[in-house]
Amino acid sequence: MKSLIVEDDFTSRLLLQAILSRFGECHIAVNGREAVEAFGAARASGRGYDLVCMDIMMPEMDGHSALEAIRKAEMEEGVSSGLAAKVVMTTALDSVKDVAAAFRGLCDAYLVKPINSAELIEQLREFSLVA
Repeated sequence: MKSLIVEDDFTSRLLLQAILSRFGECHIAVNGREAVEAFGAARASGRGYDLVCMDIMMPEMDGHSALEAIRKAEMEEGVSSGLAAKVVMTTALDSVKDVAAAFRGLCDAYLVKPINSAELIEQLREFSLVA
C-alpha cells in the first residue's frame, strides 16, 4: 500500500506515519498544494497512491480544496470510482457541516483527531487495503 499523509501538524504526521508505514510506503505533504502536486506526480509515474489521509485545516490550500483537485484529476484521467485513491479526512473538525462537506467532496471516510490507530486500521480493512 502506498500512502500520502497530508498534515501540517508535526505530531499528527508522526502518528499517521507510525501507523501507516507498517503497511507500505508513506509520503508526506504539509499542505493541500503539496498534496495535489505529490498526487499528480505519483499518478504520472504510473504508481499512484492507494490511500490519502488528509487534514482539513492547512495553510496554502485546505483539505477540502485539495480533495476536490484530486478527485477532478482522477475524473479527467478517467479513473473509475472503484479504482480511485481512498481518501480519509483526518481532522479535529467534527461538525456536521465539515463532515458533510468532506463527503460531498467524495472522501471515503472521516476520522476525528486524535486518530485512534485501531479505527484507522479497521478503515483500511474495510477498503481492502490491508488484511
